Amino acid sequence: MRRVVSIVPSLTETVAVTAPELLVGATAWCTHPAGLDVPRVRGTKNPDLERIAELRPDVILGNTEENRPADVEALRAAGIPVWLTDIRTVDGALASLRRLLAVACRVPVPGWLDEASRVWADVAPGTRRAAVVPIWRRPWMVVGRDTFTGDVLSRLGVANVYADHPERYPKIPLGDLNAAGADLVVLPDEPYRFTGDDGPESFPGVDVALVDGRLLTWYGPSLVEAPRALARQLADTRRR
Repeated sequence: MRRVVSIVPSLTETVAVTAPELLVGATAWCTHPAGLDVPRVRGTKNPDLERIAELRPDVILGNTEENRPADVEALRAAGIPVWLTDIRTVDGALASLRRLLAVACRVPVPGWLDEASRVWADVAPGTRRAAVVPIWRRPWMVVGRDTFTGDVLSRLGVANVYADHPERYPKIPLGDLNAAGADLVVLPDEPYRFTGDDGPESFPGVDVALVDGRLLTWYGPSLVEAPRALARQLADTRRR
């Protein structure tokens, strides 16, 4: 049986839901599924390399966006295989997760992944809206080009105003965000926890949708519920 350490929350949930007996370690940020009881190896950006080695994994699951190249190189230099994903679209996520489970984890493709493929194939976006998608404040940062989040929103009828920005997560002054011509601001509750009292007040006169950040940014079992739940959340807007 394979021993797997995941240093990406989405991939942790993927393995824990599919083949929980394989998972022997995860980061402190791996919060799903609820009640996950495995050794913790600090965070995605500062994994405890010594602790990971002590867990004797057959493979570590990582991601080019979530994990630092120096940590990946150090793990590989220690003789520990690292399966590194690079996920920037919904289709890419579905294909990457199939490969990860079949090759890295050596388990059959689960039913939830087939269901995720089906529900996303059935998505029919309605009227398109132009949106700004902040992921942080102080300083303000937004979703830019070539991101999984941007593709999720595009499939649901939301066009990212900064989709053509040279950077993937640019820092944009608030005044520029308000002048960007968006008719919608999408505020997720992670990585920054935007709430009804923290975020919407910065965008007067524009519709604001508060959404579940996990559904917007995670690629794993949440893909099954994401289209329907996000469509509902995006339609439930408020204006300051």
